[in-house]
Amino acid sequence: MKIKTVNKNIDYLKSIISVLPNKPGIYQFLDNTDKIIYIGKAKDLKKRVSSYFSKQHDYRKTALLVRNIIDIKTMVVETEQDALLLENNLIKKYQPRYNIKLKDDKSYPWICIKNEPFPRVFKTRNVIRDGSKYFGPYTSIYTVRTLLELFKSEYKLRTCNYLLTNENIKNKKYKVCLEYHIGNCTGPCGGFISREEYDEGISSISDILKGNISGVIDQLEVTMKKMAHTLNFEEAHKIKEKYNSLKKYQSSSTIVSPTITDVDVFSIEENENFAFINYLKIIKGAVIQTFTLEIKKSLNESPEELLLAGIVDIGQKIFSNAKDILVPIKINNFFKDLKFIVPQRGEKKKLLEFSQRNAKYFRLEKEKQSFLINPKISEERILETIKKNLQLTEFPRHIECFDNSNLQGANPVAACVVFKNAKPLKSEYRHYNIKTVHGANDFASMEEVVYRRYGRLLNEKKNLPHLVIVDGGKGQLSSAVAALEKLNLRGKITVIGIAKRLEEIYFPDDSVPLYINKNSETLKIIQQLRDEAHRFGIEFHRRKRTKSLITSELDSIKGIGEKSVQKLLMDFKSVKNVKSQSYDSLTNSIGKSKATLVYKSFQS
Repeated sequence: MKIKTVNKNIDYLKSIISVLPNKPGIYQFLDNTDKIIYIGKAKDLKKRVSSYFSKQHDYRKTALLVRNIIDIKTMVVETEQDALLLENNLIKKYQPRYNIKLKDDKSYPWICIKNEPFPRVFKTRNVIRDGSKYFGPYTSIYTVRTLLELFKSEYKLRTCNYLLTNENIKNKKYKVCLEYHIGNCTGPCGGFISREEYDEGISSISDILKGNISGVIDQLEVTMKKMAHTLNFEEAHKIKEKYNSLKKYQSSSTIVSPTITDVDVFSIEENENFAFINYLKIIKGAVIQTFTLEIKKSLNESPEELLLAGIVDIGQKIFSNAKDILVPIKINNFFKDLKFIVPQRGEKKKLLEFSQRNAKYFRLEKEKQSFLINPKISEERILETIKKNLQLTEFPRHIECFDNSNLQGANPVAACVVFKNAKPLKSEYRHYNIKTVHGANDFASMEEVVYRRYGRLLNEKKNLPHLVIVDGGKGQLSSAVAALEKLNLRGKITVIGIAKRLEEIYFPDDSVPLYINKNSETLKIIQQLRDEAHRFGIEFHRRKRTKSLITSELDSIKGIGEKSVQKLLMDFKSVKNVKSQSYDSLTNSIGKSKATLVYKSFQS
């Protein structure tokens, strides 16, 4: 549904738009308090900004945004890539109301190589732009600790925060501490190691953190053999220990494809309110880093927009030399030096599926945590989503769904399932034998069962549901509406139909169906109701059909009633066993006269 947008300040805004250049840049929308409420990027500033005011909007929140714009500010840049990066930085700085929210990742640890003489290497959760190198973020604190222990044991790095300038070392301003005496530090503060030698270790650590472990291992192997050749066995043994430690760390990395060298992989998973962007860093066929970014949606952004925003944000945090980027969907490439690939088969496709599974598990874990922390809030959020998507006037706390079941018109039945607060309430489920309809007529059957259900609720003065769902398209929906009209309930209960083929949602008197996002919680709840009603109805139909097949031979014997049939089946368990009984056995069960009828019927 298109939403008309009214902005009282439109003449002033159009005067700004009229002088905008047809160049790349970013634009900022401001409200009446001079606060930035939205920041966007554009390949063509004039064309993009004017589009907000030259059409009606499908999404209500976008219409509200346009209505609240009082002023526009823009900034022209050289390329679309510059616009993309600037937009990302400004969104994180100002956190505008109508922009996506990039979740703060201060809770994740990084490994820092400090920008200082004789650099320290340590864990931190605060990234400071002071020229230091940061590697991460790491989702596993265990991985960070393992790496730092490896660096400490193999490279004997300093842990003190002394200012180790050449002048301070030369003047012997500092004395070596206990770490030097127990062999954990090479003693740069006392001048016991040169800066060049110390920086060789830092260079190796940097390579390891970038994922280039193989090069460091090869270099250590060459040096080890050289030391052994010159009979410097003590140094050769020390290098061998580093070599073994790195080989062990390398083997613990997940090998996903020995044929793929250096690539980055991004995938996206969504629910109603959030997107989750998973990143994999692949070096020499091994996953050496993984990270998932959480993004809160705002203006019904497309998967392409969300994925691109995630790629930019993660790309600014990590170090990567990869030129090939694997993605699940085609996106506009604003980067000259990168190539986006949507793999269709082979090893790269498997890598993408691996990333997709990581994103999915992250989403499921987040949803589980949210529900465990506060199940009431989770319920309210789902109900709010259903209310918004279906444009209801109240929360659908009580939902009922109907489904018919028959086999070529035989044994027609119907089922009604009930959800309270988006959860099944099985004690309220109901089965119905169709009484007034003969043969396979789903429309008439639906009208009968809906009429019976709500006629009874009215008579018993029980609460009516906020939402009724019928399994089927316009035909079944019209039948349900006809039943409600007979009861004078039309307009008092919201009723919709769901067609199975394309998951179309139909409303009464509206020939155009509603298509809800396949990841929407609203559609998932509707599907769950539909599937539950189908299951419940099929089970009842199957039991009725089975009972009919079992008892048909006994029921067909003239003079044998329902109670006699039940007694025979209770005593002998099956019709087959009844057939094989002697006259005396049948007499003991149901008496002489009826036993004679059954015995003669089967003997003949």
